[in-house]
Amino acid sequence: MPDDTAWPAARILFIDDDEGLRELVRRALGRRGYEIVGAGGGLEGLSRLDDDPSFDLVAVDHYMPGLDGLETLERIRERPDAPPVVYVTGSDESRVAVAALKAGAADYVVKALGDDFFDLLASSFRQVLDRAALVRARDEAEALLRVSHERLEALLKEANHRVANSLAIVSAFVRMQAGETDNAETRAALRDTQQRIGAIIQVHRRLYRSDDIGTVDMADYLEALAAELEATWSTPTSVRAIRVDCAPFRLATDRAVSVGVIVAELVGNACKYAYGPEEAGEVRIRAETDGTRFRLTVEDDGGGPAAAAGRGCGTGMGSKLIRAMAHALGTEPQVESERGYKVMLDAVL
Repeated sequence: MPDDTAWPAARILFIDDDEGLRELVRRALGRRGYEIVGAGGGLEGLSRLDDDPSFDLVAVDHYMPGLDGLETLERIRERPDAPPVVYVTGSDESRVAVAALKAGAADYVVKALGDDFFDLLASSFRQVLDRAALVRARDEAEALLRVSHERLEALLKEANHRVANSLAIVSAFVRMQAGETDNAETRAALRDTQQRIGAIIQVHRRLYRSDDIGTVDMADYLEALAAELEATWSTPTSVRAIRVDCAPFRLATDRAVSVGVIVAELVGNACKYAYGPEEAGEVRIRAETDGTRFRLTVEDDGGGPAAAAGRGCGTGMGSKLIRAMAHALGTEPQVESERGYKVMLDAVL
């Protein structure tokens, strides 16, 4: 018959206590392109696997004295990198086939007289070997993807680390520049710039410390940002307490940056305009989520618009930034000023 069932260079261990059948299988399958090595029982087959674990496939007979087929199959499947097993049985009882497949056999073939049995055996070998090759190729591809992903994560973490360090240097330059000027408005503008840079630095610091390089833990981020803002805006005579109440949720990096800049601007505005120079005050940051959207609220207990107007006004840059960042989040800020200022944003996660 045409050799259309062979699997190139496949070595098969055929475990069966019938020496005559082993020889017939060796000859018939050899003509079909397979190298058949016989073993006269379960223990002998396991010993051959110990000596030579490179077999591509093992065929195991069901009825054998001593160690039967199912026990032999179980022992083979316990081995690391176990080869696939085709179960061969002289019984056409379905319970035997079901038991073998449940135990880990890749296929089963019922013994029969004539060339049909050898054709079925060769066809089963080919199909099982093809499936095993596909599984190996999939596993190798997945392993390569994991390595590539791990390498990419390491590179992205390093990039975030470098970005954070570079921004910290820029922030230090801005601070130095603020210290060199005698103009109060210039110092205030430079301090605002420093806070904006600080909000972005905090995002990148969290990215290179986290196992998730694509999103930011917002509760952790807002707590750290609030601590930094509190230290910046507090003085010995006017403490600014920045409180955070944030539900656990994560945002993509660019959206976290937008939220951070908005929070830094709103907190800065509250610290400058809600309370007097010698007055202590509290600013509250709250973030809630329903699993699909989040709501950010920043509020103070100051005197509202009238008190703010009495303490001067800025350049308007902060308001422009807030609107721009809110637009990036796909929302608009909502302002309430019945008691102090309360700014809210509602956006998708």
